[in-house]
Formats: sequence, structure tokens, C-alpha cells
Amino acid sequence: MFYGEYKHNIDNKGRLVLPSKIREACKDNEIENFFLTRGLDKCIFMFAESEWRAQESKFKGMSFTQKQSRIFNRMFFSGAIDVCPDKQGRFIIPQYLKEYASINRETMIIGVSNRIEIWDKKMWNDFYQDSDSSFEQIAENLMNL
Repeated sequence: MFYGEYKHNIDNKGRLVLPSKIREACKDNEIENFFLTRGLDKCIFMFAESEWRAQESKFKGMSFTQKQSRIFNRMFFSGAIDVCPDKQGRFIIPQYLKEYASINRETMIIGVSNRIEIWDKKMWNDFYQDSDSSFEQIAENLMNL
């Protein structure tokens, strides 16, 4: 549902704008509300509310007696906040999430099928460069499972 990579800056009022292609996908799929939380690789995950509920259901099934499950759930859910972009697609990212993802002003908004990832531009470029050379090998390994 969400695809592509887009460069956007946080404005002077602290708002980030969803790219028009993502807003179109939201309109087509009747998505109005999102949840933001700490993502992996130091980015911010952004889930449509329906996808958030599906992920939440999976994670609730994890045993709280296992330390790794407790740590993951604490980090994932304590960082969560619901947002509703305005008519222009603008929303505010809380400071604690910007700090987690090292975001100041320049961001990359990445569509990753069922979620959106928000990255600091430099961190995305570093991740991309580090991952680009292994992309084919990773694809080969994953496709042969």
C-alpha cells in the first residue's frame, strides 16, 4: 500500500508533511489515523490504525515471562502515539521520537508496504549505502527459504 522514498523537511512549526503519493494511498484506503512508534534501525515506524491493531494483536501474544518480549513490548508501546494528519497531510512528531531517530530537519519518508518509515536523511543515506552492496545476496538468501 505504501511505496517509494521521499525527501521532506520538518517545517518551522515542527510539522512533517506526508508525500502526496502516500496521501493518495491513504485516501484510496480510507486511512485517517496513524500510530507512530520507535522502529528498528533507529527510524520511526508509522502504521495506519488498522495495521497498528494487527501488529498490537501479534505482540500481545508474546509471553511476558520472556525478558526479550518484555523489553520489546516496553520499547515499542511506550514510544507509541496516535496522530491524525491535517488536510494538507501535516502532523507533528513528538520530540522523544525525533531524538530516538536523530531527526533534526531533513527526513526521508519510506514506504515499506504495510508501514511508513521516517528516517533522518543522513541516517537513511548511510543505511542505504551500507545495504546496497548486499541487497542481491540478501534477496537470494530470503527467496530460497
